[in-house]
Amino acid sequence: MKLIILDRDGVLNEDSDDYVKSVDEWQPITGSAEAVGRLCEAGYTIAVATNQSGLARGYFSLGDLEAMHSKMINLAAEHNGRFAHIAFCPHGPDDHCDCRKPLPGLIHQIEKALGTSAEGCWMVGDSIRDLEAGIVAGCRPALVRTGKGEKSIAKLADAGLGQTQVFDNLAAFADFVLKNG
Repeated sequence: MKLIILDRDGVLNEDSDDYVKSVDEWQPITGSAEAVGRLCEAGYTIAVATNQSGLARGYFSLGDLEAMHSKMINLAAEHNGRFAHIAFCPHGPDDHCDCRKPLPGLIHQIEKALGTSAEGCWMVGDSIRDLEAGIVAGCRPALVRTGKGEKSIAKLADAGLGQTQVFDNLAAFADFVLKNG
């Protein structure tokens, strides 16, 4: 299985410092749904690992999150894209769970759900914690400049991630993967 794990906010959809709280606020990043479709058509399995502490903070409900994910799924499907699994952490930063990135729990959930290892797969994110979670699970990190990505670039070296490949957006990452395998 050729697995690629994506963060959600800032990779697939526009991010917000005030949290993405509703289906109306969930806005795709230009080219992201198409990128998922192109990767799926090329035989890649796409999964999502996303921290959603807005649930624990009471900013939105599980129903709101499901509506956002339905929108994401439907937009990808319009381009022959599919998400094999969506893993989300509903906890807040002080809940001491094992699934909140930078811990690798969400990636382990994806591995279990799909019956595969994430070792060597891509972990695409816009923050250092996305990349750290991927590295702990044996993934290759890729940073996108969208979302918090531009701010994260300056922190790569300090986090020991200086060799991370950086892409303008998910579409540029897909171009690279489809060209280079």
